[in-house]
Amino acid sequence: MTKLKILTLNHEFPPVGGGAAPVTLELCKYLVKAGHQVDVVTMHYKKLPRFEVKDGINIYRTPAIRKRANICHTHELATYLPGALAKTLKLCKQKKYDIIHCHFLVPGGVLALIVSNLTGIPFIVTSHGSDVPGYNPDRFQLQHNLTKPILKSVCKSAEKIVCPSIYLKNLISKNIGRFDLEHIPNGIDLRNSPMDLSKPKQNIILSTGRLLKRKGFHTLIKAVHDISIPFDVHIAGDGPYREHLEKMAADSITKIVFHGWLQRGSQELLELYERASIYVLASARENASISLLEAMAAKCAVITTNVTGCP
Repeated sequence: MTKLKILTLNHEFPPVGGGAAPVTLELCKYLVKAGHQVDVVTMHYKKLPRFEVKDGINIYRTPAIRKRANICHTHELATYLPGALAKTLKLCKQKKYDIIHCHFLVPGGVLALIVSNLTGIPFIVTSHGSDVPGYNPDRFQLQHNLTKPILKSVCKSAEKIVCPSIYLKNLISKNIGRFDLEHIPNGIDLRNSPMDLSKPKQNIILSTGRLLKRKGFHTLIKAVHDISIPFDVHIAGDGPYREHLEKMAADSITKIVFHGWLQRGSQELLELYERASIYVLASARENASISLLEAMAAKCAVITTNVTGCP
């Protein structure tokens, strides 16, 4: 098998980011195990090292003004591009990559398009949801309207665009254009799962994720608010909707516990999965939820919406 030099671009990389971050990490780990060289250029955050080697992956973090690990606003995203462009061009000159794999059409796809045009290195894109017009209109509708010509250029120039869900594939075709789209679902590796599935389940309903309106946490709270059930509801996550949700839950008959942001893979989050009998994802829009996969791996009974990527 040909050994490749692969440059991965994603502004979110563990311990920073949502579901796309661990997906990127796991893909990189398996590429390294297969004998390929993998470098990652991502966004710097607080006290994380500017450079480190983890699981055989060379991780470069470039200057940015990101303030929170769990969410990144448009103006913060924009600060990724200048530093990442300079670092990426320097690495491309030094290491002569065979391919660039970027995550998200924006900003990663834009960065990959510029670098590819300057160096001739081909690139592929894995889309994750919020980078696609129509997926997250409560946050990015204006930005998507302004960047649609750029998104078309990225899609037209990419060697391949990977979509983890049929829903996202159809959304790209509808709102950006018909391109060479490949559906490859997200997955998780159960062979080395850190969860202890021998522990007895408890009367816990668990829901996790960024606390955004489209995630539907308010629907879960409303469902249990006025009734007494023999379960406690645990919500793990943080975001701009948290204050509103906590006010909703303040006088709930059913006990509702907010844990705040828990790092994926942390002992506290793993124990919640191990103890929970039921997992709820009441989201209005999802790509291919890693949280649903984790809940199934933890042998939770799953309740979710019959829309977008959840089915």
